[in-house]
Amino acid sequence: MSGKAVFERIRQFDAYPKTLEDFRVKTFGGAAVTVVSGVIMLILFVSEINYYLTKEIQPELFVDTTRGQKLKINIDATFPKLPCSYLSIDAMDVSGEQQIDVDHHLFKHRLDKDGAAVSETPEKHPGWLNLLLKLAVTKPLDPNRCESCYGAETEDLKCCNTCENVREAYRRKGWAFNNPESIEQCNREGWTEKMKSQKNEGCKVYGYLEVNKVAGNFHFAPGKSFQQHHVHVHDLQAFAGQKFNLSHRINHLSFGEEYPGLVNPLDSLNIKAEEEQMMFQYFVKIVPTTYTNLRGKTVYTNQFSVTKHSKTVGGGMGETGLPGVFFMYELSPMMVKYTEKQRSFMHFLTGVCAIIGGIFTVAGLIDSMIYHSARAIQKKIDLGKAS
Repeated sequence: MSGKAVFERIRQFDAYPKTLEDFRVKTFGGAAVTVVSGVIMLILFVSEINYYLTKEIQPELFVDTTRGQKLKINIDATFPKLPCSYLSIDAMDVSGEQQIDVDHHLFKHRLDKDGAAVSETPEKHPGWLNLLLKLAVTKPLDPNRCESCYGAETEDLKCCNTCENVREAYRRKGWAFNNPESIEQCNREGWTEKMKSQKNEGCKVYGYLEVNKVAGNFHFAPGKSFQQHHVHVHDLQAFAGQKFNLSHRINHLSFGEEYPGLVNPLDSLNIKAEEEQMMFQYFVKIVPTTYTNLRGKTVYTNQFSVTKHSKTVGGGMGETGLPGVFFMYELSPMMVKYTEKQRSFMHFLTGVCAIIGGIFTVAGLIDSMIYHSARAIQKKIDLGKAS
């Protein structure tokens, strides 16, 4: 068989037979269909390439077997009606560990009644004792002095050289600390003046806590916190029955590091207390999470869901409890693992071919329908004129 015959045989497999240019008819309708289909094809191609360039996130769920890790709680909250000097932050968990009046990794920023910062530089949360000791004294004090506890001396606390020592002695005796003006140490440190000067201020608290990775709670509440007979209490006697407005804004709350797509449900939550002496409770369910990016770097973090509850406490018809903002959290035994993956290039190529071929075929059918419909209508018009 000659070479020419072989080429003739091969030519029979051509699935795209061509017509002569002289037999092709170009129409306005065909041009319009071509332009529209080209625009649609371009839009879908851009959409497909954008989808290909985004990362695919593959989720997995399995039992959390990690042990010994710490839980980092990131906090940024504002209390527009509660002064910084009144506010205590405490954390405790089911293992028995307690952090009373937390002073590490947390900062307090005093706010005036309009919400503006009193000073440009926030102060690290110093705790009540250091706050009082910061106040200047009018004369040098004997470092070996032993000042009176005003009848509240005990075997463990025989000398009360600061207002805080007197408060501690009164607390151990179970006495009410409601007349600080009569106590020399408190007058010297300006305790009463300080409380009155900040009475109408607000406070912004931000920073982070590190707690054990077990169920627990942390809270913001007025008054110095302490343990008494294995019970956690706050000393509100020094405020002489003052009522507290616990309106607050949670600017940010998260458990662990950030990762792409993380949603923190309490961020930007603004709560206005309907009345004074309210207790706000947030019940948080934490789900341990890992996120591994394309470079193989893994972030160990957490997601969480939350439900809220509030009530009025203390006095009148209110329920018993402590005014404040409480976060009770517990951890899920399951862990979610997110892994970034690059989308398949072959899937992208298949999608592009499907877009081009599908639109080309549909556009051809539409063009053919328009062309033959126009010819049929034209024939009827010509027949009408001829008759």
